[in-house]
Amino acid sequence: MALDPRDRRAVALQLSREPRAIREVAHRCGCGLPDVVSTSPRLEDGTPFPTLYYLTCPRAASLIGTLESSGLMKDMTDRLAQDPELQAQYDAASADYLSRRDAIEVLENVPSQGGMPTRVKCLHVLVGHALAVGAGVNPFGDEALAMLEDWSRKGPCVDPDDPDALVGKKTRS
Repeated sequence: MALDPRDRRAVALQLSREPRAIREVAHRCGCGLPDVVSTSPRLEDGTPFPTLYYLTCPRAASLIGTLESSGLMKDMTDRLAQDPELQAQYDAASADYLSRRDAIEVLENVPSQGGMPTRVKCLHVLVGHALAVGAGVNPFGDEALAMLEDWSRKGPCVDPDDPDALVGKKTRS
């Protein structure tokens, strides 16, 4: 699947490296640049790459990292044990994630990502899933998104049209 060269360059600048296994832009930030990409279940060399929705925007990733460092994931995981309805929603989110990944390629014995469905391990994965498929599918992705400021309010995090921007060198965000 061909990715627009400008989008590929934007993602490379966001990641500070050439992206791997990208299929398409799964979500765009308010500034118009990709902030989530859909990836193939395997890298070009055949290595499993189970993260179907990869959050690429460094501003969004930083905000989510702040949430993760607050202990939020432990609180979310604790709530799973206490709330059967929430657990059922999270089970459904995991099944959705796996069915979307399996529609591209089945990875035998490779579980859902982000800790789904037994714990909350990576908010980056859960938010990427929520952004890519829309609200109401991943309860913890939706919850984390509601806690974040709009990362596009400062404008684009990278400039894919800047010929002097270097991939592999940290960009400002």
